Amino acid sequence: MNQVMYTASVTMGQLQKKIDTIGHNLANADTNGYKRRETNFNELLFQQVNNQLEQNEDIGRRTPNSIRRGVGAKLSETNIRMEQGALKVTDRPLDVALKRPLDFFELLVEETGGLATRYTRDGAFYLTPYEEGQLALVTQNGDFVMGRDGEPIFLPENFKSINITDAGEILVTFEDNTEQFVGQLQVVHMLRPQLLLSTGENQFALPDLEELNLMEEEVYEIVAAEEGLVQQGALEMSNVDIATEMTELLTAQRSYQFNAKSISIADQMYGLISNLR
Repeated sequence: MNQVMYTASVTMGQLQKKIDTIGHNLANADTNGYKRRETNFNELLFQQVNNQLEQNEDIGRRTPNSIRRGVGAKLSETNIRMEQGALKVTDRPLDVALKRPLDFFELLVEETGGLATRYTRDGAFYLTPYEEGQLALVTQNGDFVMGRDGEPIFLPENFKSINITDAGEILVTFEDNTEQFVGQLQVVHMLRPQLLLSTGENQFALPDLEELNLMEEEVYEIVAAEEGLVQQGALEMSNVDIATEMTELLTAQRSYQFNAKSISIADQMYGLISNLR
């Protein structure tokens, strides 16, 4: 009877993590460029109990041999699903959507230990004053958007309009209708997206590649400038499907209730045994 309680309690703890993941997906259903997460389970340690010692009794048997006693399941991994989200047209000049699933904008983020590189698919950009006569292209958190020259992108403050081409080139037009090229968005294509580490604020970082014995070119590559790379005046929506997430949530809750009921029934049987006279 103890085995029933052990198995159910362990599984309930892991199912709670699945429910938390689904809740996180639902909470970010309206977050620009958010990628849903999917959980996978593995069976924990189990024991095969040979309950049939007579081999001749197994002739013609269709059910599995022996009894398999396990100790529940565990959450083995949480994968990022990189399917492309729908594009929402905003007509805002500083909104930029990536048009391929595994591409990311490169950011420069200030942290306690200094500057760090981050990646995001949220293309809602803004302008903030940087130095006299200059504006910096940043995210809503104030993180610098990187250009192909390895430096943050800066714009002159006296421009009239801004145009971002399909290849990510940024052109500004002044009052006298002259045009100036100010930079090009750095877009990175992830070859191994499952290595990305979530750092919050809809951003990702790469792990220590030396510890994993990997080279940078094995993990990501800089995307060459080409037409159809980005779309100005649009944002990629989350790839969370609410109907699918609610179905997964109901399934996980039912499994949780089933295991909780197992503990309740086992407890009742313990009570019956204890009351035997």
